[in-house]
Amino acid sequence: MKQNYSVPIQGMRLWYEYDENPKAKDTILLLHGFLSSSFSFRKLIPLLKEDYSVITVDWPPFGKSQRPKRFIYSYENIAKTIIQFLQMMSFESIHIIGHSMGGQLALHMMKQNPNYIERSVLLSCSSYIERAKKKYIAASFLPFSSHLIKRWLEKTGVEGNLHQVVYQPQLIDDEMIVGYTEPFTNKAIFRGLVKFLRHREADLSSEILRTISTPCLLIWGEKDRVVPVEVGKRLASDLQNSEFIVLKETGHLIPEEKPEEVMEFIQKFLR
Repeated sequence: MKQNYSVPIQGMRLWYEYDENPKAKDTILLLHGFLSSSFSFRKLIPLLKEDYSVITVDWPPFGKSQRPKRFIYSYENIAKTIIQFLQMMSFESIHIIGHSMGGQLALHMMKQNPNYIERSVLLSCSSYIERAKKKYIAASFLPFSSHLIKRWLEKTGVEGNLHQVVYQPQLIDDEMIVGYTEPFTNKAIFRGLVKFLRHREADLSSEILRTISTPCLLIWGEKDRVVPVEVGKRLASDLQNSEFIVLKETGHLIPEEKPEEVMEFIQKFLR
């Protein structure tokens, strides 16, 4: 049974969905990517919930979660907040599926609490991205910086961004456009993005990645123009306990483009 909630934690309200399967032994946490929300897993969740309990979090500053001024929007703190939330909900251990930047968050969670995360599936996981340049961090302190980010995003628009992340443009329909547009109807997201730009550290280095022993399944789109396959191969090399799979004729938005194929690989990996 699917239920939507928001829970107070670290001075904010964290929004999540919970599809509890009373027969399931395992719980899967879904973490969406940059400029996205739980909506991006809409095709994967119905498949997962047949065998697992599924919890989906809108991690700040995205989706329906609050964007408090005093919250630290770093990977380290967001990962810490999500772990605290899961433990508060009395989940003893969990599997993670992270897409794009959600995959980077998953890696941080594995680094922070390696015994808590049993297995992780990384879908086109963002990796090896440096911290924002100092001039952009400095610009984030300008009083009108949120308006600048808003204008930058409006240059391509939601539909333009979707064309960048999917390989087959015919997948883009009205429901998809509306779903990915909804989070940006709240102006607070642009103030949150300013803080995220300011606080986000560089992605985990190869040296740190090599210390992560959690079993990881890496699934990549052959035609990914956002995080190319070469990045996935490098990540698979750095993670000591990983498998690497490439899906043909697939772009960056794997949960939308190939949910059935992804589900098959997830089932084999978790079982």
